[in-house]
Amino acid sequence: MKTELSRTLGIEHAIFGFTPFPAVAAALTRAGGFGVLGAVRYTAPDDLARDLDWMQEHTDGLPYGLDVVMPAKKAVEGVTEAEIEAMIPEEHRAFVRATLAKHGVPELPEGEASGWRITGWMEQVARSQLDVAFDYPIRLLANALGSPPPDVVARAHEHGVLVAALAGSARHARHHADAGIDVVVAQGYEAGGHTGEIASMVLTPEVVDAVSPLPVLAAGGIGSGEQIAAGLALGAQGVWLGSIWLTTTEAELHSRALTDKLLAAGSGDTVRSRALTGKPARQLRTEWTDAWDDPAGPGPLPMPLQGLLVAEAVSRIQRYEVEPLLGTPVGQIVGRMNSERSVQQVVDDLTRGFEEAVDRINRIAGRSEA
Repeated sequence: MKTELSRTLGIEHAIFGFTPFPAVAAALTRAGGFGVLGAVRYTAPDDLARDLDWMQEHTDGLPYGLDVVMPAKKAVEGVTEAEIEAMIPEEHRAFVRATLAKHGVPELPEGEASGWRITGWMEQVARSQLDVAFDYPIRLLANALGSPPPDVVARAHEHGVLVAALAGSARHARHHADAGIDVVVAQGYEAGGHTGEIASMVLTPEVVDAVSPLPVLAAGGIGSGEQIAAGLALGAQGVWLGSIWLTTTEAELHSRALTDKLLAAGSGDTVRSRALTGKPARQLRTEWTDAWDDPAGPGPLPMPLQGLLVAEAVSRIQRYEVEPLLGTPVGQIVGRMNSERSVQQVVDDLTRGFEEAVDRINRIAGRSEA
């Protein structure tokens, strides 16, 4: 499963995997793919350095990358996190308290802070992450929300690091190309997390045509080797997978209840909602997302206010595994995620399915014997 991009990066398979878990990213890299560690949860630079040290020790000298979140448009600028929190209306705070009370969600133990404050959406936090990351031999820097600022692209290139950016339309992709991006990730509507409104089968060839000869990675709803073959047939030079790794044995969800929900979910059990971050993000549909999407409620706030508003609530829901509210960003491929496998087993299944799909097409085209 080699393409020009995979050869440039020195990887065996053109499978790029985004994950917040270092163990998953390292395992994918060791399996011949390209692990990309999500940095958004690292609000302390020392924590990111610790896990990049671990990655260095567990990737056998093979390449890996980092994914940051730098919003294309700044919702706020030149203010502190405390000042941003002060912008949150009391009506929204009261709605959070009422929703949690309705489901009997306990408070966090005294002295325990929320486990994940979504401050990584703020540009200054992402920049502090990059100050750490460029001390390591990362080969790819991906940005989940538009093109990074020009100085960040230039800084990456100075370190010999390729820059990737996610795009939900051909227009976005052309903007990335104009900004000097090296790799465009065409992320279809089916994807988990922040995503647009165009399906992968339509989006991928549109983006390939829009930015040629830049390499494109197909993303969104991909979780089988047959789908990888389809993505490459549409002109992509690889695939970008995220959701499929959530139920691997190396994933660190720390919640049996959440893992069980993912394993039981069908492809129709997700929703694009602004409940988590303020931007539309595909995630498991829960009573939490239903509450925020209800027209009778106050509605989500813009990024980054929504993330700051719900950070403690999400921590409480996760800590006490409150099943009706418990969810996570995940794509429509969740319907195929019905067993726990190691990262190596997933890669083996992907490559096997890819080979079978290519053989099938070759037979159809009369290029091989039945």
